Parts: sequence; structure tokens; C-alpha cells
Amino acid sequence: MKLNIVKSKNCTILYAARSYRSESGKSTSKVVKRLGTVEELREKLNGEDPIEWAKAKVAEMTALEKEENKHVIIDCNPKALIAKGEQRCYNGGYLFLQKIYYELGLDYICKKIEQKHRNKYDLNEILSTLVYARILYPGSKKSSFEDAKKFLERPEVELHQVYRGLSLLASEFDGIQADVYKRSLKLGKRDTGVVYYDLTNYFFEWEEEGGLVQYGHCKEGRPLPIVQMGLFTDHDGFPLAMCIDPGNKAESTTLKPMEDTLRDKFGLSKLVICTDGGLSTYENRKRDDIGQRAFVTVQSLKKLPEYLQEWSLDTAGWRRVGVDKDGKEKLSEEEYNLAEMDPEKCYDWLFCRERGVILGEKDKQLEQRMIVTFSFKYQAYLRTVRERQVARAQALIDKGDASVLKRKSPNDAKRYIEVNYSTKDGELATRHSTTLNREMIAQEERFDGFYAICTDLDDPAQDIIKLNSGRWQIENAFRIMKTDFKARPVYLKRDERIKAHFLTCFLALLLYKYLEKKVNRGRNHFTTDEIVDTLRSMDFLSIQGEGYIPTYTRTDLTNNLHGSAGFRTDTQIVTKQKMRSIIAQTKKREKDEE
Repeated sequence: MKLNIVKSKNCTILYAARSYRSESGKSTSKVVKRLGTVEELREKLNGEDPIEWAKAKVAEMTALEKEENKHVIIDCNPKALIAKGEQRCYNGGYLFLQKIYYELGLDYICKKIEQKHRNKYDLNEILSTLVYARILYPGSKKSSFEDAKKFLERPEVELHQVYRGLSLLASEFDGIQADVYKRSLKLGKRDTGVVYYDLTNYFFEWEEEGGLVQYGHCKEGRPLPIVQMGLFTDHDGFPLAMCIDPGNKAESTTLKPMEDTLRDKFGLSKLVICTDGGLSTYENRKRDDIGQRAFVTVQSLKKLPEYLQEWSLDTAGWRRVGVDKDGKEKLSEEEYNLAEMDPEKCYDWLFCRERGVILGEKDKQLEQRMIVTFSFKYQAYLRTVRERQVARAQALIDKGDASVLKRKSPNDAKRYIEVNYSTKDGELATRHSTTLNREMIAQEERFDGFYAICTDLDDPAQDIIKLNSGRWQIENAFRIMKTDFKARPVYLKRDERIKAHFLTCFLALLLYKYLEKKVNRGRNHFTTDEIVDTLRSMDFLSIQGEGYIPTYTRTDLTNNLHGSAGFRTDTQIVTKQKMRSIIAQTKKREKDEE
């Protein structure tokens, strides 16, 4: 390469150029990189000669290019033993996560926290290692730092500093989330006009209560203490904010503090909030029915007044949700009677109807729109599930299983078992008999295929249905954290460290969602298992004095990963200097305003 100096009336521009011979045989050159103007460089270099600096830069680029193009011959002796205790295999999959980590400015956020608290350890190294390990090698904090030694950049902090770092992260719990959200806007617009909120819980491997860890309704049915996580995601499924509450706290009371956090710390006040039926209390709906907020929530048909149930289940007066010529959803002008429809021909059709309703007690009533949908496909699914549950209930009766006497959850097959404690004369007795509750089964079958939504929005019914259908994304977020990132069981006991643990899980999910979005552009769609397993398998064999040989299989997914990151590690060998350059590239970001 050579340095090209181009002078104009206003400035002198420096370029790094490569000479080559064209097809016609003439010698010419091609610009490789614009180094800047002399005036710009003079300000940045603090008095250093821009020309001399540019010459050194071009020489460095030339040396790097030569090293990348040279052939490497490895000399191995089959009789020589490898050095005892020498690490020869490293993981480089974390580099793709590291690039997003620095693009989100998490290193800068850690720097601000360090300046505020004046700690004497590297908080950025602690947080980044915990986040990468949560995705690639999920486990306890101790095992995470042991597994992180597989990375090309081994963590240098000690384990006791990690636990101190967790306490520090917890002290800035809401601030970190708000800062990450604001900095994520540099990577693209976030669709926060519609947000989804839901809760889940995480169990602990001990029976002692204390602080955040309390006994409550465990969604997995485990007799262990739990904590609750409330999570907001944006319309595209990217995590927005989260909270951690005691396991015995009422779910519906967690929404207001989270909305206040979005308003005060995130600057988000204009929201349409979508929730499930467990969070749709009168107080929550009323609060979101004012100002710039609105709500879309699931409505249980079984909890409606009888006259609304009859209207919802009436077979006449339904309209079909279809698609027009432009691909937009619309409602048919024709009305249908469900009793006259052929379930097989209309299996994939979606029907809906709506009306205004006033729900709530006398002193707590709220005017809303109720949209009811019906699907033969959904009806068949629910009936298949019920048939299996009834079969399990009958098997428990035939077996004489004593567990049928225990408390039944709303979705447990035992709810279909009726237990009678009476003698022939009608007196109470210790003996009992069990039978299937046919009345309950028939009552539940009435609602098969029907689904209700309540809202205060004036948008067309098909648009409300589409908004509500996006709630699957928050369920998927919980699944990824629990199954793929193994956020449970939790092994920490201090409340602040428990909160920090879930904060690292939240940040890991955010990094993963950005990576997933990058690699799934185009026709390819890769699952979470495929992406995580590929990152985990991207190992390199270290060749002393030469560089790193990839030991993973090159695939369409690895091609997409490299294409999205802007660097390649899938060459036959990656020289040491090239790997250092790649690592430096993953840590680049735009300069922040101090």
C-alpha cells in the first residue's frame, strides 16, 4: 500500500491506496481507506505530524495485509508431548455478542457506575463475562467464571469481586435498564407504541423464606419458594424493562410501579399496554384509560355476567377476519352463523364480533369494547387437550390415587374428579368415592374455540386482534431465559445479588435478540438452539507463534454471523495480529458525549 495525498483549494486529504494492474495492463491504484484531512488529523494527534502519522498507518496496514496473505507452515513432532496444563483450545463465539455489548454502550454505563461508586475492580469485565457466559455456558456465578476461561480473552477479576460487582449492579438496577434502552435507540428505532407485560416466577433450591424469596403460586407446581419477574417487551419482542418482586406479591399490583418507571426513567408515557387476564383488574384498566395510555387485555368469558356469556356464545352474527388485495386484514361485510359452517372447510378461518360493555362493580365500572373471536382450529385444539386430561383423570380414579384429594389447580386434570365424602345415610365419613365431574366437563366445552379481548382503543377489531396476538413474544422471552439461559434455579441468597442475577439474564436476552435479528435477515430463519449451539461450538486451536485454527464447521449460520459482524474468523488460520484486530473491532463504538 501507499499514501496518496490529494490537495484541493480548501483542504489536503490523505488516503491509503493499493496499487494494481488493470485488465488493459496499465498500472493504477484503488483507495482502501480515507485517513482524514491534514487539518482534522492535526487536531486529533495533539501536535504530531499528520503526514508522518499517515505513513506509519499505511505501513501498519501493509504489514497486516502481508501477514494475512502469507502461507503458514506448522511444524509438529509426533513424539513431542504438549506442555502440561497448557490451554490450547479457546472459544470465539462470544465475539459476536461482544460486538453488540459495546454497540449498546454497556462498557460506558459500567464506567459511569465505577466513577460514581469509586470501586477498585473492573465492573465492565464482570458484567460482560456474566452476560456472555449466561448465553453460552449458563450456570452458577462460580461455574460461569470457570467456563469463561475458555474465551479468547480470559477474565482477570477474582470471584469475590464478582459478588461485590453484583451488589453494585443491583444498586443501579433501574438506571442501567433505562440507559441501555436510550442507547439502543442508536441501533435503530424501538417500536414502543405497543408494549407487552407479563409475569413469571423462578424457584430456589431451598425451603427457607426471606426477603424477595417467598412462597407463592409457582407456575411449575414446585413446592419451593420463588421470586417474580415482571417483564415489558416492545412490539418487536425486544426486552424493554423488568422488575423483581417477592414471590407472594399479587401479580396485578406489579404493573403500576413498572409503568411509573417507564414514564419517569425511560421517558415513555404514550403506550398501549397488552396484558393477559391475570393482570386485567379494574384498577389497572382504569389507570391505562387516561391520558396517552390505553389497554388491550384478555377477558375471561367464564367470569362475565350471564347475559354477556350468552351473547358471546351465540352462533349468529359473526364476521370473518380476512385479507384484502393489498394484504391488509379486514372484516367481511357478510355475517355468518357458526352452527351452519362446516368445521373442516372453515378450519383456518377466524370469526369475530364486538360490542360495548360496562364491566366492574357498581362503584367501579368502566366502559370498554369487548371483541370475541372464534376459531374451529382453536376449538379442536382445546378439545384434544381436554380429552387427554379427562383420560388422565379417569386413570387416577381407576388407580385409586390418593393425590386426587389434594388441591386442584385450574389447569390440572384433577379438577374433573368429583370426590364424595358421605355414607349411605348421608352422614360424613372418612371413606370417599371419586367420579368424573361430567357437569364441569360440559360447562367448559361450551367455551371451546372462543376468546375475548377488552380494550379502550377505537381501532378496527382486526387490528386489536393482531396487537393482542403479539403476546406470544413475551412468552417466548420467558422460555429463552428459563430453558436456554437456565436462569433457574437461583443459587444466590442476598436480595441485591438476586436482582443483579436477573439483570444479567435480562441483558443477555437483549443481546441475543439483537444477534437473532441480524442473522435471521433474508430467507434463513435460525432457532435459538441453533444460534446458541453454534456460538458455543466456535472453538479455535491455538498454534504457538502463528495464530488460531478454527475447529468448527462452517455453515450458512456462521456465514450470517460473520456477515452481520463485519469480520471473519472462518479462514484456515487466523493470525495472532488479525485476531487482535478482530477483538479490537468488537469493542469499537461511537464516542459518547461526556
